[in-house]
Amino acid sequence: MKTYRVLLFVSFIAVLTFSSFIKVDKNQAREQFVVVLDAGHGGHDPGNMGNGYKEKDIALNIVLDIGRQLEKNPNIKVVYTRDRDVFVDLFVRGQIANKAKADLFVSVHCNSHHSDAHGTETFVLGTHRNQTNFEVAKKENSVIFLESDYKSTYGGFDPNSAESVMSILISQEEYLDQSIMLASLIQKRFTSKLQRSNRGVKQAGFIVLHQTVMPSVLVEVGFLTFKEEGAYLNSPKGQKDMSNSITSAILEYKHALDGNVGDFVFEDDTDSTATLSLVETPKPIEQIKPMDNAIVYKVQIAATSSPIEPKPNNFNGLSNVSREKEGGLFKYFYGNTSDFNVTKTLEEEAVKKGYKSSFIVAFKDGKKISLEEALKTTAN
Repeated sequence: MKTYRVLLFVSFIAVLTFSSFIKVDKNQAREQFVVVLDAGHGGHDPGNMGNGYKEKDIALNIVLDIGRQLEKNPNIKVVYTRDRDVFVDLFVRGQIANKAKADLFVSVHCNSHHSDAHGTETFVLGTHRNQTNFEVAKKENSVIFLESDYKSTYGGFDPNSAESVMSILISQEEYLDQSIMLASLIQKRFTSKLQRSNRGVKQAGFIVLHQTVMPSVLVEVGFLTFKEEGAYLNSPKGQKDMSNSITSAILEYKHALDGNVGDFVFEDDTDSTATLSLVETPKPIEQIKPMDNAIVYKVQIAATSSPIEPKPNNFNGLSNVSREKEGGLFKYFYGNTSDFNVTKTLEEEAVKKGYKSSFIVAFKDGKKISLEEALKTTAN
């Protein structure tokens, strides 16, 4: 199951080219980290109404609480696409984020389905891995039909056409890796702290993500159509739980990009402090050294905007850490082996050492390739 989840969201990051995470004027230093929070739907668009609950209200309550918590940090500026019950066009939401020169865009929604589906999932912009992901995106994108003159605004985009959705994906590719990092952190918070059913990090063609030019995620906090989950999300406790988890993930994401790749503490304002636990350094794992032209597997454990020496004391005792620069980011990899099973063990070790957003990547001839392609190659 773990391998499946890794394949689901890692296989599509092979050919990405990254630009600087923080887009600023070279003559003007960025003083604050800008987070744009987007509560889905609003006004005459209630979103889904599973079990009589209103998606627009639940999303807004969660977003406002995330904002209140983030604003306690003087280094973070919060911008809302809506802070009350109003309808905001999808393209306007993107404009708000772009005008704010945001470092991060987080959109919050609630899911629905005719089955007993339940659990959380977080999406990044990308090609659809399956029909289910397309259906989720189509449902959220259909909001444009409520906008005036949507045909000219979105250049003939058709939410019901898979080909049309595929055409909007290119502009976000440079931010995909950072988006995956945050999405993974959010999902792991939901799973480890709240014990929610984990539906994983996925790709889909959401217009609201396409409109932004920064790392962006869309969080589906659960299914209103699932009776137990709907009641939980409609409750003050459920909304507080979800906002705490998303806030924690955002703060750790910023913490990592600031170059603080060690332990991280998030002050939960309702429960006790949640700290990423660290463990004693285990015995070194025997790694099978790759031969020339062989597939090489590594575990990406962090990414920062400033370089950090890949020494064990900078990475909670992990040795064999390498650093590579891609675009404006410095990326850090743990391990270097041609054995995928060894890499899975290395990933588990990295997670235990506090790197909760770790994931496996593959290389061939020094170039990153998709994990799916690597596994197919080694299987032949």
